[in-house]
Amino acid sequence: MSKYTEQQIREIIEKENIKYIRLMFTDMDGILKNVEIPVSRLDDALENKIMFDGSSIEGFARVFEADMYLHPDLDTFLILDWEDSSYGKAARFICDIYKPGEHTGEHVPFEGDPRGILKKNVAEMKKLGFKALNCGVEPEFFLFKLGADGKPSLDFNDKGDYFDLAPMDSAVDCRRDIVLALQKIGFDVEASHHEAAPGQHEIDFKYDTALAACDNVQTFKLVVKNIARRHGLHATFMPKPVAGINGSGMHVNCSLLTEDNKNAFFDNNTPNKLSQLALDWIDGIIAHAKGFCFLTNPTVNSYKRIVPGYEAPCYISWSDSNRSTMIRIPAARGMATRTEVRSVDVSANPYLAISAILAAGMDGVKKNCPHTEAIYDNLYVMNQKERDAKGIESLPGNLYDAMQGFLKDDVIKGAVGPIVTEKLVESKKKEWDSFRCAVTDWEIKNYFEKY
Repeated sequence: MSKYTEQQIREIIEKENIKYIRLMFTDMDGILKNVEIPVSRLDDALENKIMFDGSSIEGFARVFEADMYLHPDLDTFLILDWEDSSYGKAARFICDIYKPGEHTGEHVPFEGDPRGILKKNVAEMKKLGFKALNCGVEPEFFLFKLGADGKPSLDFNDKGDYFDLAPMDSAVDCRRDIVLALQKIGFDVEASHHEAAPGQHEIDFKYDTALAACDNVQTFKLVVKNIARRHGLHATFMPKPVAGINGSGMHVNCSLLTEDNKNAFFDNNTPNKLSQLALDWIDGIIAHAKGFCFLTNPTVNSYKRIVPGYEAPCYISWSDSNRSTMIRIPAARGMATRTEVRSVDVSANPYLAISAILAAGMDGVKKNCPHTEAIYDNLYVMNQKERDAKGIESLPGNLYDAMQGFLKDDVIKGAVGPIVTEKLVESKKKEWDSFRCAVTDWEIKNYFEKY
């Protein structure tokens, strides 16, 4: 059942005196975009008549096929309470991207729309008899001071550590206001706290179905950045903004729901209470980890986070009680039984990342992947020889290696489709070449005088 009808939306808009509508969508890189319209064009929006130039958006159409249509998802209607309403309130819809059908004029889904790609993967999952993929994400972020010129600096606003209170955590007021803003727009916030590194924070909210969870990630990032700026701070979801400290991850917790609303990962009759299907799902994620890393860790900077010594997982492995593995099974059982993929970072496009994880897991459910045993050793203290003896491989060490893993993985390429595969590889080749040719401060420090 839909959350809203068109008539209910019209009534809310009139009652709340909404003046502007933001039609939001996500590009290939996971960046939230929007077309803003006055409320007088609401009917056009609801009739899917609002167009934009797709050739101007990273990873979208070519110049000669630029016309794109925004189809609002009525369930995502939201009043943007955190915005300045002095010129009138604004509301938003998250939209799916459509294009004109060839020779027909009818709108058809655009194959490169990240949100549409996730919907397609969820539909494939449902064909196998599952009702939903439930996802809970744990996004981390850093807060830095804004300079006198209003530009972001690399100055931390605190020196806090895990779970610190004020005055060590001097962003406690900012984080509280972020939580209040999220609650006001309907987020079920479960916890918020200071993270391990100075200026690093985490706010956790309740799991949802895969599509809604990804929509929530995009809304969450928007709220965090806007509230932080009001406090004179810059919020960044860059995975590793500062060397020598922990980076920011986005752990992804997943479980499959059966048609009779049971958790398919739970089996009370096994020693660890995990079903065979859960083990098959894990096998799929392990088998395709090198393939989907390109999507879950999509930037040059991502690979500065997944290195030994900073708690982020580096090795392709799983366990039900070992935080050094890539996949962890939290202790809760019953409906809370889930897999936690800990390698994902906050620069990931959530729609593509969840699509890849879902496709990988379902390939395991189809019995296409070799079985892997749980690892109970501390991988952080094992040497390469010891890991090799247990058959434990490492995640890609850089963006280029991740790209090669992706290109070899037909399941993951199939999950995102040919358009994203082509456009993303093209874009990331340029990113890698730009990074490879750059001369860094580290190089100047170590070589400039020496040679």
